[in-house]
Amino acid sequence: MSDCKAMILGLKGHMPSAEEIAFYRGEQPWGFILFARNLSEPQQISDLVAALRDTVGGRNAPVLIDQEGGRVQRLRPPLAPSYPAAAVLGALYNADKAIGQRAAWLMSRLHAFDLMKYGINVDCLPVLDVPVEGSHNVIGDRAYGTDPQTVSIMGLEAAAGLKAGGVLPVIKHMPGHGRGMADSHHDLPVVTASRAELEAHDFIPFQAARHELMAMSAHIVFTALDPNNPATTSRYVIEEIIRGHIGFDGLLMSDDISMNALKGTIGERAKAIVAGGCDMVLHCHGHMDEMIQVAEAAPVLSGKSLQRAKAVEAALGRMDGADEAAIRAEFEGLLATA
Repeated sequence: MSDCKAMILGLKGHMPSAEEIAFYRGEQPWGFILFARNLSEPQQISDLVAALRDTVGGRNAPVLIDQEGGRVQRLRPPLAPSYPAAAVLGALYNADKAIGQRAAWLMSRLHAFDLMKYGINVDCLPVLDVPVEGSHNVIGDRAYGTDPQTVSIMGLEAAAGLKAGGVLPVIKHMPGHGRGMADSHHDLPVVTASRAELEAHDFIPFQAARHELMAMSAHIVFTALDPNNPATTSRYVIEEIIRGHIGFDGLLMSDDISMNALKGTIGERAKAIVAGGCDMVLHCHGHMDEMIQVAEAAPVLSGKSLQRAKAVEAALGRMDGADEAAIRAEFEGLLATA
């Protein structure tokens, strides 16, 4: 893994093209990410995951996916069951804390069953953002609730369920997307809350999950922290807030570099992400011209970033041996009774 580059890449179709295969072999991305456009039927997905790993020497490279439940679920029936959004689990927790926590763990454990069948070993979950009144619906029902304590407790259960099934969680979107009044896929959200407000609300779930191994940054400007740069490219936010105040020392990846919240060419964005202190550049769309720019800017993993990446790979695939049918029946029973 010592010659891998600090980047996670997508691809265009159901299998890597000859051009993509040659590119991945030459540039050696650390990991890959899949979207609905890449998924058709079970054998195809398994073959795709194996083909991607083959391009990086056959190692157990992290293969990521966004499988939250609700509206953000890349694997859908018949590839995987439909699952409720995080807000539904949060409502269960508000009604009965023990049932809500158990449901969060069970649903993530089921995600792990669904993903590991195909060889997918990283889920970009849980969402630890805490929405505030009037914020953009890009988070919305993806959040477990509107108070930091609920989000903290439910997020930790969700992360634990994934890990029990051999899948690593990615906590997102650090240090918090809940106050965003715009969708960072399209615009740059600017948050004007004071640092004291952020510490008392937004940062709390991330502090609770600070010992997790992976996190994703937020493309948001916090004027009280760094008025000139979104968190993803802000050395101050990453060093002083994420690494310092929050205490997260795991692998920090950017949110998708292609999102319009970031400015400049893809190459300029990649350089800014690396300079800001993110360990990994995430590029999702599979556009070859953009991936070339990312590869030119992304360094070979070294130092702390390499240590963090090694810690992730060492933790992949540790499964608890649970019975899928029993877990599924318990989860469906909780939802039915609630």
